[in-house]
Amino acid sequence: MADKTAPSAVDDVLAEYNGLETQLADPALHNNPAEARRVGKRFAELAPVMSTYNKLKAATDDLAAARELAADDSAFAAEVPGLEQQVEELSKALTDLLAPRDPHDADDVVLEVKSGEGGEESALFAADLARMYIRYAERHGWKVEVLDANISDLGGYKEATLTIKSREPSRDGVWSQLKFEGGVHRVQRVPVTESQGRIHTSAAGVLIYPEPDEVEQVQIDESDLRIDVYRSSGKGGQGVNTTDSAVRITHLPTGIVVTCQNERSQLQNKIRAMQVLGARLQALAEEQAEAEAAAGRATQIRTVDRSERIRTYNFPENRITDHRIGFKAHNLDSVLDGDLDALLDALGEADRAARLSAE
Repeated sequence: MADKTAPSAVDDVLAEYNGLETQLADPALHNNPAEARRVGKRFAELAPVMSTYNKLKAATDDLAAARELAADDSAFAAEVPGLEQQVEELSKALTDLLAPRDPHDADDVVLEVKSGEGGEESALFAADLARMYIRYAERHGWKVEVLDANISDLGGYKEATLTIKSREPSRDGVWSQLKFEGGVHRVQRVPVTESQGRIHTSAAGVLIYPEPDEVEQVQIDESDLRIDVYRSSGKGGQGVNTTDSAVRITHLPTGIVVTCQNERSQLQNKIRAMQVLGARLQALAEEQAEAEAAAGRATQIRTVDRSERIRTYNFPENRITDHRIGFKAHNLDSVLDGDLDALLDALGEADRAARLSAE
């Protein structure tokens, strides 16, 4: 019950929150930007817990006062049921906030889209998916950066790498919203290359992993890297560098390849690519450590094949179907325009229900 389990947990949170508040008030902290970000991020994560706790405390005090007054004056009795309901709702909300969470929920993400079966049509669909996530991010006020894109002849994405970052620290960051997007996405529609008007089915893959502020756990040995530089490419002659500023880093032990051509200089591209490589290696290390408990990033896409799909986008019927939870909606146009909230909320609720039933 919330009233039995919450106080001890809240005491811990209260002590940590007050300690963080003291740290943030110390000017010396801000001499270390990385540490200041870490403290600020954690403070933002705990803020909803403290806000709900304070509301519950006030409501509990009000309920006690109303009951005491009702004993002498029946006019106050009418207030008791409403306050009881408020206390019950806040207790439940506090219990949910205190429940174990994914430690990466507040993190930003690196997201990759890759074309699969379907050739040029698959590349066009991969670009549609990338635009969907970009528009979703814009709706939430997040910042998107395209680090690298391999563009097909018709303007699709053979593969692309994006980072999506929240502008302010939050308990529910980008990872908490997008972490269920990894997997194979299937599309059913008439391709632009189809002259007979026939519906085709193709697939594209999405890989997503958290990008913490700092990657500390993974040590990267320079001797394990092969670094290639090449000339950045741009569509239609736009944004093409005349120097070899684009960087491709291959981590030889794992075979992970990271490319970046978005920055202005080779050094900046190398720094950014190393940050992404560090995040990918950290995700891989965590996945291996938790392999017995959960499926990690490597199982998001075993093969970019139609049979491995997590979701289908059916254009003729304007329908989107998430096969993991049986979610269906006939608003495909708005979903592809970034209106993903209903779908992602349903995935989050299903995940919470599954975790509660497993406890």
